This record gives sequence, C-alpha cells and structure tokens, in this order.
Amino acid sequence: MPEQPEQPDPPGTLRLPARVHFGHGTRRLLPGITALHGRRVLLVADPFLAGTPLLGDLTGSLARAGLDVRTYSDITPELPAGTLDAAAEAAREHRAHSVLAIGGGSTLDAAKLIALLCVHGGPLDQYYGENRVPGPVLPVVAVPTTAGTGSEVTPVAVVSDPARELKVGVSSPFLVPAAAVVDPGLTLGAPRDVTAFSGIDALVHAAESYTARALHTDAGADLPVFTGHNALTEPVALRAAQHLGAWLPVAVREPSHRHARHQVALGALLAGVSFGSAGTHLCHALQYPIGALTGTPHGLGTGLLLPYVLDTLREDPGTAVRIASFGAALEDVPASDASAARTVAAAAGINRAVGVPATLSGIGLTRAQLPRVADLALTATRLLSIAPVEPTRDMLLGILDRAYTGILDGRRAA
Repeated sequence: MPEQPEQPDPPGTLRLPARVHFGHGTRRLLPGITALHGRRVLLVADPFLAGTPLLGDLTGSLARAGLDVRTYSDITPELPAGTLDAAAEAAREHRAHSVLAIGGGSTLDAAKLIALLCVHGGPLDQYYGENRVPGPVLPVVAVPTTAGTGSEVTPVAVVSDPARELKVGVSSPFLVPAAAVVDPGLTLGAPRDVTAFSGIDALVHAAESYTARALHTDAGADLPVFTGHNALTEPVALRAAQHLGAWLPVAVREPSHRHARHQVALGALLAGVSFGSAGTHLCHALQYPIGALTGTPHGLGTGLLLPYVLDTLREDPGTAVRIASFGAALEDVPASDASAARTVAAAAGINRAVGVPATLSGIGLTRAQLPRVADLALTATRLLSIAPVEPTRDMLLGILDRAYTGILDGRRAA
C-alpha cells in the first residue's frame, strides 16, 4: 500500500459559467444561448468592431432569432470607473434581460460591471475588493476576440479609478459570466503585439495559479474569491502551459495559422479557468504600478516579470518543485528532465520568441522608481496573500532589480 502523504489531501474549488463552448464556429451558438436569458439584450461591443461585418453578422443573427438588441460600444480603454454609469443606464433603459459582450478583456470586464450596476446600482467603488457584490447580476454571455485575459470565465473585473494610483478590481462569484463562447476564429485578425502580450499574460495566469499558495479555510467558513492552487485547478493549469508553450510563438510568428490560434485560445481559456479560482500573485502585483508608470500593456508587464519572479521563487525548495513541474508541462518533457532553473530559462525563451522586452529599463522605468513600485505592489494584499512565499519589500525590490538589469540566475537574460 502506498504511504499516506504527510499533508492532508488538498480540497478543490472551481467557479465557472454554466456553459462554456470552445472551437472554431461556436459563435453560431450565440443566438440560442443568449435567448435562454430573455429577449431583450444589451450588446456590449469592442469599439474596434463598430461597422465591421462580424458585428453586422452577429446583430443580424440575433435579430433573426427574435431578440431585441441594443448595441453599446462606447468602451474607454483602461475602463475609467465613471464611464460605466452611462452604459448601465443604457441597459436599464432597454430593460435588458442579459448582456452579450464581444471584444477584448476590457470589453468583457465592462460587461460584467454593467450587469452589476444595472441590478444593484452605483457608485461602483462600493464593490471594490472581494465578495462585496450583494447578489446575482444580469446574466452575461462573454465572447472574447483575444486569447489571454480569461475574463470570459473569471469572477473579477478590473477598472481604473482617477482617485487611485492603481487599477482596482471587483471580485465576486456573482461576476462569473452565465456563458462563455470562445471561437478561435475571432482571434485571427489580432495584431502581432496583441497576440503576443495577451498570450503571454495567459501563460502567467497558468504559472501563477499553479504556484499560488493554497488557502485552507475552516469548514463552513466563507471562501475567499481566490483560494490558491487546489486539486481542481492544478491539472488545468498544466494543460494550459502545454498549449501555450508550444503554440504561442507560432501564433505570433504566423498570425493566420489556424491551428496555432486554436491551441493558443484553448490554452488561454484553460488558464482563465485555473486562475479564476486559484488567483494570481507577484507578477500581477508588480505589474499594476509598472503599467501605470510606463503606460505599457498589462500582458507585456506580467510576461516580462515572469522569469524574474520564478527565478526568485525557486530559492524556496517547496516552490522550486512546483516550478519544475510547471516547466515539464510547458516544454512537454519528462519530469526527470525538468528543473526550476530550466523552467525559468524556458519562460525567458518564450518571451524572446514573441517579442516581450527583457528588462524594465527597456520599457522606460527608471531605477529611482523601483522603490515606489515595490511600495505600491505591497498594497495589493489580495494578490500577495496567495504568493507562495511571504513577500517582503526587500524581496520585491530584488525581483525589480533583476528585471531592471536583466539578470537571471546570475547571468544576463538578453
């Protein structure tokens, strides 16, 4: 009989849409799926879709299914909190039964918050943080046109608030969409940088959810929205790494490669499934101030930081084992050939292959700004609470210093 482990068997938590559909052509399911939630629909569309055949075909198919659709596409980049009030009013005026969202991560996040405000009212800042949404919101049907954010299956939406230095999140199981339809064909027109930065962010989602500290709560206690790695998210994160590690560089190099788009979209969806319950940690905590200071895309920042975060975390023996296991999936090699150091090198190699900058100095951050970045990151308590080791200011500064100079394992990364 095998020996019993010293640690108790880990519990498992998944929070997912009631329906998730994946594959080329699944957009054809949208009229039927949307109709399940009522006839009146607010269609929240990414502004770049306005006037395109795609949006015209979608609204036409919804109309033929007997749905009464109002389209709203005034979505502002970075989602300033105050801009969502008008959208929520549009949903109320239309007496919407559901919100259908099609676009990138900001559009899907906007739809979640519109669905929240339409039912529960504002101001939005009363919901900042975890588990502050009082009840169900309008059903959201989420259709991503990029492969990366995973917002179509997660319980969080992120906005910028002029009163705060950093982006803020609203996290609640009530924000999980009612349905997700992920059609890889919708990503075929994505620009190279969008493919690269959204895809590498998905890889970070998989890596951080797999290495996140497991939060064990007492029986009957209210669960936090993000519980750390668990028995149900672990295999999903590893599967996401397999798809993304092999195929993200191909999708960036060959944008019309249909199979690569399929694989990357599947990897991004699986990474969203994993982090939607497990959560993310240090890369994201550090990126929020870095993105604010440099004006660079979210995925660029999290991807740039990933090798440096892993390189620091592998100094902890227990975390090093998990990093090595993740690397075995990422490179599709036997566990006996994997190591934490090899995983760090593989992550840096993927960054080079897809065009993620190697250093913070290369994206305009100055050394004098590093202490401020560390201090702001320390305020991201939700993210830091599931870091695999207890984060300190000195540790964060160490990561930032490595990322600023490009030093991995004592050697220059690029």
